[in-house]
Amino acid sequence: MHKVVVLDFGSQYTQLIARKLRELGVFSEIFPFNIPLAKLRKEDPSALILSGGPQSVYEKGALLVSKEIFKLGIPVLGICYGLQLMAKLLGGKVLSSKKREYGFASLEVRDRTGLLSGVKDKGQVWMSHGDRLERIPPGFIISGKTANTKAAVIESSKDKLYGVQFHPEVIHTRDGKKILTNFLFRLSGLKNEWSLGSFIGEKVKEIRGFVGNKKVICGLSGGIDSLVTSLLVHRAVRRNLFCVFVDNGLLRKNQYLDLMKKFRRQLNLNVIGVDASELFLDRLKGVISPERKRKIIGELFIRIFEEQARKIGGVDFLAQGTIYPDVIESSPVRGPSSTIKSHHNVGGLPKRLKFKLIEPLKELFKDEVRVLAEELGIDKDFITQHPFPGPGLAVRIVGEVTRERLEIVREADEILIQEIRRAGLYKQLWQVFVVLLPVKSVGVMGDRRTYQRVVVIRLVQSEDGMTAAWYQARPELLARLSNRIVNEVQGVNRVVYDITTKPPGTIEWE
Repeated sequence: MHKVVVLDFGSQYTQLIARKLRELGVFSEIFPFNIPLAKLRKEDPSALILSGGPQSVYEKGALLVSKEIFKLGIPVLGICYGLQLMAKLLGGKVLSSKKREYGFASLEVRDRTGLLSGVKDKGQVWMSHGDRLERIPPGFIISGKTANTKAAVIESSKDKLYGVQFHPEVIHTRDGKKILTNFLFRLSGLKNEWSLGSFIGEKVKEIRGFVGNKKVICGLSGGIDSLVTSLLVHRAVRRNLFCVFVDNGLLRKNQYLDLMKKFRRQLNLNVIGVDASELFLDRLKGVISPERKRKIIGELFIRIFEEQARKIGGVDFLAQGTIYPDVIESSPVRGPSSTIKSHHNVGGLPKRLKFKLIEPLKELFKDEVRVLAEELGIDKDFITQHPFPGPGLAVRIVGEVTRERLEIVREADEILIQEIRRAGLYKQLWQVFVVLLPVKSVGVMGDRRTYQRVVVIRLVQSEDGMTAAWYQARPELLARLSNRIVNEVQGVNRVVYDITTKPPGTIEWE
């Protein structure tokens, strides 16, 4: 089976490149930019992609590769930083640009015989760079340009080397999929022979080989990621899987009891329920830092899993529903990407972990996990449910987590979900939730002055969770939500609406 290797130079979009390739039916793997050349040869890739990155190729300490990678005899595509690096190493010249280009640009197609075959002229592309390619390397042509970038696309058909200054992997580049398709099939001669269906068989085989006859404990959170993980592991080890669902006191209204019934009756999983709400609330007392919250919650989960493992006996493995956005936002696991926030099951893990980890989904995005869920026969209502963070409502309370504040968030959250479903919007939106702010505002209720809390409503649309747009809700819906929350939730007298995209914000507030 053909494989494309993506070398990571620190772009937040690196995994998105690999995801797009898989969508097109080509197996892909990500490796750090500094993978030894001998190991890269051993991987035997059919093509190579150099990702974008936050640095400049002429800076001291810039992330570099050996020029030998361009002599492997396979097609290479450089994206953004990858293009500039390729150009610099092969005799081109890269300089800081007076006019930086961030956001949309119009691509003028100058040559359609290669990478831009079938690409519309003046089409929209997504730029994110502050440097420019001043001189292209010998043997290359410029096949595309924009108003501020004279070398937006360069190609050397003889050596099968290609570069684009924009990001074809993001949805904002209209013909990005076409460009990647040209690179994979037209220019590299690959075949679309990989699918998520084959992923299931590969992962089950991999888990079975890793675990053998030993026991596995799997933490269920109530979300689709941990559920898909448990079903994959169950296929591999059967009776040796023990699922644990913890009531940490940070769940939605009635969520614990409802999910315990579903896990046991509908999915036939061996699930151990643990009520640890008092423990979590006690440990979170006085904690304000969101990073500290996540690390406390992550560590407590592990300690509970360790306790349950001792009771079961002979458990060597812990399975988690970690997906790629968790990984890339928490730590630079496979490359030089910067940390955004710690997820409880990644950055929140204690340094000394007594289990060997099984994370079969850590290379996948949420929408890919949902496709897997369908393949595994999970109920569609469960598949389409909105993401819910592992730390639960703790990261939807800005400031200290208390019983009073949890009650406010639970009740407001319940109202929000009810109204979104009533409006027929639930399946159109990626995520909806409320956030409680650590401030109070003056209000008037029953002709009396009030001084109460502020609740934020957050409604977003997204495809993969890496980028998101705020939903332009109708005023009537917002008015109904505000009216119900203020009237039905004790201690709230003001409701505001979050209109921030990701980036620059994240979806969750903490």
